[in-house]
Amino acid sequence: MITYNIQQNDSLEKVVLVNDQNEPIGLMDKLLAHQLGTLHRAFSVFVFSLKNELLLQKRASTKYHSPNQWANSCCGHPRENESTHSAASRRLAEEMGISAVLSPGTEFIYRADLANNLVEHEYVQFFTSTIATQAITNPFEVSDYLWITHDQLFENQHGLDFAPWFQVYLKDYQQTISTMFRAAAQTLLL
Repeated sequence: MITYNIQQNDSLEKVVLVNDQNEPIGLMDKLLAHQLGTLHRAFSVFVFSLKNELLLQKRASTKYHSPNQWANSCCGHPRENESTHSAASRRLAEEMGISAVLSPGTEFIYRADLANNLVEHEYVQFFTSTIATQAITNPFEVSDYLWITHDQLFENQHGLDFAPWFQVYLKDYQQTISTMFRAAAQTLLL
């Protein structure tokens, strides 16, 4: 495991703007892209345990959007000239202290309204991994985490306040996430 206790300066971060074919068309300040709802490139990581549980994170209270809300293991944006795969690996280490082999998955466009008139409008790619280690969270990024089963997740048995994009994933991509749980379970049998 790798631990990073760094605080990303979101005001300096830029996102890669894309068209609906995921072709880059420019750069924009991250906050401005979320204010305008401009389509940009992103990733979402789903890490599973050897018990076939999904790692969820609670976003830190200091995050400029969706603070204290629960989401999948890690989300973020690649930087200019950084592959989406490399960015997903980088942010998983920075946020959760996890170094893992990530497998690429589904790509799609979604839009989710956030508080304070912000919008997530992303061309997102899912990545998955199954690990045998625990998370060591970066307190600037994550305030808590938990491992959750498929049924606990979709029935929200813990009564978690899910981030808007994660709500979209659970509603519109339930089959995809269920398939990821099944694939992780198959990995355990190998």
